[in-house]
Amino acid sequence: MPSPARAPFRADHVGSLLRPAKLKEARDKAQTGEINAAALRTIEDEAIREAVALQEAAGLEGITDGEFRRAMWHTDFLTGFEGIKATQSDYAVIFKGEGGETGKTSSMLVVDKKVRRTRPIMVDHFTYLKSVTRRTPKFCIPAATYLHMRGGRKIVSKEAYPDIEEFWADIARGYQEEIADLAAAGCTYLQIDDVSFSYLCDANIREQVRRDGEDPDTLPRRYAEIINTLIAKRPKDMAVTVHTCRGNFQSMWMAEGGYDPVAEAVFNTLAVDGFFLEYDTARSGGFEPLRYLPKSKKVVLGLVSTKKPELESKDDLKRRIDEAARYVPLENLCLSPQCGFASTHHGNKVTEDIEKRKLARIVEVATEVWGSAR
Repeated sequence: MPSPARAPFRADHVGSLLRPAKLKEARDKAQTGEINAAALRTIEDEAIREAVALQEAAGLEGITDGEFRRAMWHTDFLTGFEGIKATQSDYAVIFKGEGGETGKTSSMLVVDKKVRRTRPIMVDHFTYLKSVTRRTPKFCIPAATYLHMRGGRKIVSKEAYPDIEEFWADIARGYQEEIADLAAAGCTYLQIDDVSFSYLCDANIREQVRRDGEDPDTLPRRYAEIINTLIAKRPKDMAVTVHTCRGNFQSMWMAEGGYDPVAEAVFNTLAVDGFFLEYDTARSGGFEPLRYLPKSKKVVLGLVSTKKPELESKDDLKRRIDEAARYVPLENLCLSPQCGFASTHHGNKVTEDIEKRKLARIVEVATEVWGSAR
């Protein structure tokens, strides 16, 4: 088999997968004390092996652990740093569904003391994943910018950090240490999951950012610069991508608006290999902002919905790839779902069979368009 191309791959995916029923049941039992941590870990291991087999059978090159050891895409990682804790607030986030349903969460992460990485956070997660796949193990971690996006300066203790730049320096040091350990464990494909860039495309969220005392016009470049510091010491053989999410909770979403307000700053500032962009609905706007993409970077078009059960047709996907190719050379494009299938342990309102079919469809279309899924 020829060695794979540098990530991102022609057929790729965002990372999280639907948790199987046995894993959900085991996690519930662990919370109530019916089983211990070791028993839960054994069940997680088995579920991850099955998730790997599903991805490999679909024909994917980049293989994740489905984020099966996490309850939330971001909280589990970020609270692994000393000084960051999860709490509740009156700063509610509203999610919306296609049928008019809504959801709300008041969870928030705050920084109440100096941020330190006192131990590896998820290196063992990656090590196990690498041990059960012969393809490229892909690992996903949240961007630290999420901390600041929800509330601005007020979520960072002024007693701990009179100067906000000291906070960013400490969080960057922690990320650099974790990424160095991931690299030493054999990680060559890292994805940074971010919500800030797409949220800053939404007029209502931009107003909230102003109420928080921040400038939505300058934050995209500032956040891109911060992410650059997080990954600044990665080895040259580690490909890094950024996925920007518009909200993904039980098939509901939060943000809307085209990428125009952030595209030029983000595409030209972030020192990454590629961008995963959500393009599954009209909420994401058109492909015109892709004209700012540097020739050295790839865009992974999130054209396949993880929120809806309907399987996208090959013709529709190819037509939209052609539309994007008016602004970006075809060789700089890839295909993926718009987000994960389960950014939280709840999962989206689709079945595991639909998940499997959608991943296989992405591989099928990529192979027909580019001659390979890699």
